Amino acid sequence: MSEVGFGDHLQAAFQQFGHLCVGIDPHPFLLNEWEFDDTSVSLREFSLRVIDACVGQVGIIKPQVAFYERHGAKGMEALEYIIRRAREAGLLVISDCKRGDIGSTMEAYAQAWLTPGWNLESDAITVSPYLGSGALSQTVDYALSHNKGVFILAATSNPEAALLQTAQITQGIHQGKTIAAAMLSDVARWATEATPQNSVGAVLGATLDLPSLGIQPDDYPALPVLAPGFGFQGARVEDAQRLFGNLSTNLIVSETRSVLSAGRDGVVESVTRRAGEVASALA
Repeated sequence: MSEVGFGDHLQAAFQQFGHLCVGIDPHPFLLNEWEFDDTSVSLREFSLRVIDACVGQVGIIKPQVAFYERHGAKGMEALEYIIRRAREAGLLVISDCKRGDIGSTMEAYAQAWLTPGWNLESDAITVSPYLGSGALSQTVDYALSHNKGVFILAATSNPEAALLQTAQITQGIHQGKTIAAAMLSDVARWATEATPQNSVGAVLGATLDLPSLGIQPDDYPALPVLAPGFGFQGARVEDAQRLFGNLSTNLIVSETRSVLSAGRDGVVESVTRRAGEVASALA
């Protein structure tokens, strides 16, 4: 990628290909459906087939790091290779690593995933703010200084998160807000102040009723939103503008199983068809 900010690349991807992001999650069951063994060699071959299906059809992929880590050094070697191949082919790579720690430790994670020329160099990563959003400030600064992107978990759709994310804050600048709304407010502040623009975004589950979490989407600027939950998990892309309001402008529609369940022989057609449907829904 050239010395242009992540947000600029994201806008170019939207304009050329629409808003679909294909997740690459090599679950053992998905590998089996594709007639692959659960090995590091199969991870690489599976991932390359998905990348080949995406080139020229979508602008963004999102490998789920955990499924490579489970194979140890060989799995991470496969991940390094497919990230490099995808970026060389012009795809934006959001590595779904969900790192979350404090201070210099978090900055080290940022260096691992966002340093130009390093083995795991990605265009953006996902991070968790639940050790305090301020603990991510060095990560955000590092990403922006290297023209990379960061997506911060604000509201997730897993049922275990509901009690935490709907809890109300009783003091400080976010007093009276839910934790999810406070996290999104912090993301919005970073996004507004960020240079290059559109390089800091939030993760919001598409299956959520955002107002029930204290989030009114139109109250926020049109920051980038990575939204898992469409397709297989039940959210309809036809409802995206209603669900996300103002935030749908820079919405990244993340789908995995709904696209990849077509198998190795059907994945090209599946990606092509779904990319067109998502582009039409968010035109």
